[in-house]
Amino acid sequence: MNELEYDERRLQDFVAGRARGFSRRDLLLLSAAAGVGALVPGAEARAASPIVKPLPPELLRPLGTNAETRWSSLKDVGYYVPIDRFFVRNHTSTPVIDAATWNLSVFGSGLRGGPVSFTLDELKRLPDVTIPAAVECAGNGRGYFTSQQGQTVSGTAWTLGAVGVARWRGVRLSTVLRRAGLSRHAVDVQPVGLDPTFVSGGVDLGPVRRPFPVEKALDDVILAYEMNGQDLPADHGFPVRVIVPGWVGIASIKWLGSIEVSATPLFSPWSTQFYRLFGSEYPVDGVPINEQVVKSAFELDAGAVFEAGRRTVLTGRSWSAHGPIRKVEVSTDGGATWKRARFYGATPGHVWQRWELDWKPAAGAHELRARATDVHGNTQPDVTVHNTLGYLFDAVVKVPVSAA
Repeated sequence: MNELEYDERRLQDFVAGRARGFSRRDLLLLSAAAGVGALVPGAEARAASPIVKPLPPELLRPLGTNAETRWSSLKDVGYYVPIDRFFVRNHTSTPVIDAATWNLSVFGSGLRGGPVSFTLDELKRLPDVTIPAAVECAGNGRGYFTSQQGQTVSGTAWTLGAVGVARWRGVRLSTVLRRAGLSRHAVDVQPVGLDPTFVSGGVDLGPVRRPFPVEKALDDVILAYEMNGQDLPADHGFPVRVIVPGWVGIASIKWLGSIEVSATPLFSPWSTQFYRLFGSEYPVDGVPINEQVVKSAFELDAGAVFEAGRRTVLTGRSWSAHGPIRKVEVSTDGGATWKRARFYGATPGHVWQRWELDWKPAAGAHELRARATDVHGNTQPDVTVHNTLGYLFDAVVKVPVSAA
């Protein structure tokens, strides 16, 4: 089951009152505080030091409780994003957790028996897997709604740096659920994080959590304890985080503390109020967020200056949650003409595709554009349909550069 189908089904359950974990009354209280669709996780949560790791300006751009990867820092670094420049998305602040006392509680009506707990050592003794997977914030590219389309949106003004591909090692969630006594009546699984509770509009929404169907849990979800061959760093979910391939980043809960397995539908603010598409083009209850969309990014900063008349190689990456990238077209003249980029490098898991194009710029200002198409024919449009929370920006990004 994909994310859109699941969310549409759960919206019907929510409207019909078949809800646990977050009620329509809670939603009305939240909406009354700031208006439907106006609240954005992270808008009110500010800590003195929300991120633990260093944020060197040549690698990362701080954005409140978050930090995005500078695309210029990814040139020539390989397929996987190094940990020191991997983006950070925090709703509040990074917690410091003692691995020696940490344990994972698995509980709920979707189990045959009572709660079961696992220590970190016990998880690591289970059969492990290593997978390449992307984590991408649903709001990646949000800043372009305003800077490129002249539209007002709420939330962190990411450019394209809220995405990263890493090599994750851990245990399959299906293994853990079966060890815990998964019932055939289970329908939903909800991981819960150990980060500080999130308050928005004067309402304490509790820890970050978001459910997904048991079918997805038994498919490709893992509980990761390593990232790129190292123990998970604090900012990326130490000691254990969830990795949900193909789904928007909020599903991949960091600092995992518990997992509820339920025989009835589960809901949270992060599946009803947040991470939905609201706006004039959508129904009043919003539209569920689908898997991430097709995007492309140049491995350079906007405003970069090239040497006029000298041949250079433009590089970048394109990706789609719907499948491998089939082609990438690049324009160096603001979209007047397009050339097909060359693919290069290995693509483990086909998570994203690296590409390059030779270019000899004339002196003056130029506008670069990159447009990708995946194997299912999904192509980046010129304009993304507006939504008030600025999710799923997929339009071709205009990158101003110059040559002198």
